[in-house]
Amino acid sequence: MTVHNGEIAAIFEEMADLLEIEGANPFRVRAYRFAARTIRDLPGEVAEMVARGEDLTSLPGIGDDLAGKIREIIRTGTVAALEAQRRKTPATLTELLRIPGLGPKRVQALVRALNLRGLSDLQQAARDGRIRTLPGFGEKTEQHILDALAARTGKESRMQLAVAMPSAEALVAYLNQCPGVGRVVVAGSYRRARETIGDLDILVTADTGRAITDRFVRYPEVREVLAHGETKASVRLRNRLQVDVRVVPDESYGAALLYFTGSKHHNVVLRQLAQERGLKLNEYGVFRGAVRVAGDTEASVYAAVGLPWIPPELRENRGEFDAAKEGRLPTLVELRDLVGDLHAHTTATDGRHSLKEMADAARRRGLRYLAITDHSRRLTMARGLTPARLSAQMDEIDRLNRDLTDIRLLKGIEVDILEDGSLDLPDDVLGRLDLVVGAVHSRFTLSKQKQTDRILKAMDHPHFSILAHPSGRLIGRREPYDVDMVRIIRKARERDCFLEVNAHPERLDLTDIHCQMAREEGVLLAVNSDAHSTADLDDRRYGVGQARRGWLRKADVLNTRSYAEVTRLLRRTMEP
Repeated sequence: MTVHNGEIAAIFEEMADLLEIEGANPFRVRAYRFAARTIRDLPGEVAEMVARGEDLTSLPGIGDDLAGKIREIIRTGTVAALEAQRRKTPATLTELLRIPGLGPKRVQALVRALNLRGLSDLQQAARDGRIRTLPGFGEKTEQHILDALAARTGKESRMQLAVAMPSAEALVAYLNQCPGVGRVVVAGSYRRARETIGDLDILVTADTGRAITDRFVRYPEVREVLAHGETKASVRLRNRLQVDVRVVPDESYGAALLYFTGSKHHNVVLRQLAQERGLKLNEYGVFRGAVRVAGDTEASVYAAVGLPWIPPELRENRGEFDAAKEGRLPTLVELRDLVGDLHAHTTATDGRHSLKEMADAARRRGLRYLAITDHSRRLTMARGLTPARLSAQMDEIDRLNRDLTDIRLLKGIEVDILEDGSLDLPDDVLGRLDLVVGAVHSRFTLSKQKQTDRILKAMDHPHFSILAHPSGRLIGRREPYDVDMVRIIRKARERDCFLEVNAHPERLDLTDIHCQMAREEGVLLAVNSDAHSTADLDDRRYGVGQARRGWLRKADVLNTRSYAEVTRLLRRTMEP
């Protein structure tokens, strides 16, 4: 049984939530949250460290007690302390915690004030207008709760792409060990790089399927076998993720891969195009009568209906067919095109690694420049930088750049955009930087007009380079704030500054739709990791997936440009 880092981190996050509801010592709560992030950000599996007998207390924030709990989770899949805490905490509280935007303190306040017994009580209280009367809530929060409850329907089983990825990669490796296997590919929304997935669809080519489905249902992490046949099987893993495997012959590989990749809307149009040509298209191939005319590759299927191959990320029926017919399909950006990263943190604020460690890690990944953008003073929980501390960091970066080879550090800041649209640091300090990354970290519930005006005013500041995570969403935890994204995108074009595609798996912000809008308006986007550790630099792959879903080409991405070119473009945003 393999327990992945994401599962251990989720257990520690739940412990922190339950302890916070209980009113436990804040240091204990923070210890669990810090440990969760440490485990989640590790480049390798902590289970492998345990198997090798390595000392877990060498990890940041992991003492003897947490190391013992990690070993217990790896051995049993859970930890006794969590089970005990669950028994102590009313089920109502844990159920409410799953509503995006309701943290432990707010949940506790709602339950105490309204005597809630579950989600139906919460919904009724919101409909009755009782939540808006509570201190610290209000009408907008009440409406947000109603919206979150409505959106929750049908989404509870969806999992973040990054959380599902370790399970997908481990399963592919496991199935590849089966004799007679040809290709093993994960299809579905996973292959289309959607930010969340409902299940995993795995396609396997082989002459016979029974040996593969037999091996699949014996996978050690299977909790429940839902179906088991000759060429297909379905299971539910311990982490509640459903996985379906389909075995097909080589001659059907392309048609099956296209069919199981989706989306449904894309596939419907493809079948219509086939019918217009007198063809039948299904998961086994393209047929004229009883004769198969295509299907061994995806390209052959598209060619049969008169189209070039369409990248999986574009298969959402959002204009890809017209673009394909007219020869306008973009050559999408790839991870290897990124030569820099313009948003990263260090131990100066809430990061886990030093300037030198971040620079070395970026260089090892082939990057030529890395912008250090620690938080500004307003974000006290992240130990944000005062003007004096930022000045000292600038001097340190200058000294380090004299010794670095093959990579340059840029001097930056992730500065808070305050409620009135001003920036959190004085102009004389901001003017000394190479770039200023502006971000909203508070007052998420402002009206659409006020939130939009706030951000537009900040973008008009003479020292403003990039708008970070422009919608402010946290997938599954916080909805985007209400903002006029069309006006934001057009302001970026007018101001000649940039928007971010934040690659953190919980953000993926801008959304794919807004990426496409920005591209059409001619606004350059920066695909940034927002790294808080060296391992986080690898999150760029999720940002690239989002960028590809937004139709972005290499030319549409700011940090595909050389150091000389990117500093020239950034310098323009910093000139009064």
